[in-house]
Amino acid sequence: MNPINIVYVWIVASVAMFVGWLIQRRTRNAGIVDAIWAMGMGASALFYASVGSGGLASRLAVALLGSLWGFRLCLHILARVLNEAEDGRYRYLREYWQGDQRKFLGFFMAQALLIALFSLPFYAVAENPRESLSVWCALGIAVWLVSLAGESTADAQLTAFRKDPQNRGKTCRVGLWRTSRHPNYFFEWLHWFAYVFLSVGTPFPAWLLSLVGPVLMLLSLVWISGIPFTEAQALRSRGDDYRDYQRTTSRLIPWFPKKSAGTTP
Repeated sequence: MNPINIVYVWIVASVAMFVGWLIQRRTRNAGIVDAIWAMGMGASALFYASVGSGGLASRLAVALLGSLWGFRLCLHILARVLNEAEDGRYRYLREYWQGDQRKFLGFFMAQALLIALFSLPFYAVAENPRESLSVWCALGIAVWLVSLAGESTADAQLTAFRKDPQNRGKTCRVGLWRTSRHPNYFFEWLHWFAYVFLSVGTPFPAWLLSLVGPVLMLLSLVWISGIPFTEAQALRSRGDDYRDYQRTTSRLIPWFPKKSAGTTP
């Protein structure tokens, strides 16, 4: 167990985010921060797997699952950044901060710190001495598969909806988006439980680091930068249509939708 490796992740993430901030200054598209965050997460999984002291099975598991998840998310976000205008959330920040690049730099550096914090579950798995597959490992892989399939499906459904010009100004209610206002966030949160199961067997207190993922992600999504930020922008851009969506659709956990206020009995 070598905590200095966590510091290395933070330093490299800070350098990557500084480069991203420079790119943002040139392109005026702060969405690059999300792509770099996802890339940093995938890279940190590979790093911990290569330097960890755990068993081969544990290190291979975190290398494969963590990197595939992170790099898929990076490519998905990057495609939007390269082909669409700056996300409305960041346009709002640009206006609110009056284009102050010092505040954007602070924002990018905060994301570097979050990479280090969210990488802690990868660290915990890479320290697991288990050398072979177990029931806990199988459960972790199953959760990972379900979460990746769900998040990929939600992303694909939203992308297809956004590409149709007839849907401009409308709220996506197709597929998984009928059951949750943020199905991509739900499966993102679910994904972090995979590393809790994969780290069973890691010596205490290092195992506790695996809990950082689901706890920190839930706090971030529900109360900090996820849902509040996203829904504030949705209300600004879609108004009453999104208010009706809020009334009829579960906030995070997929559930049966209620009848719309405009639906006749």
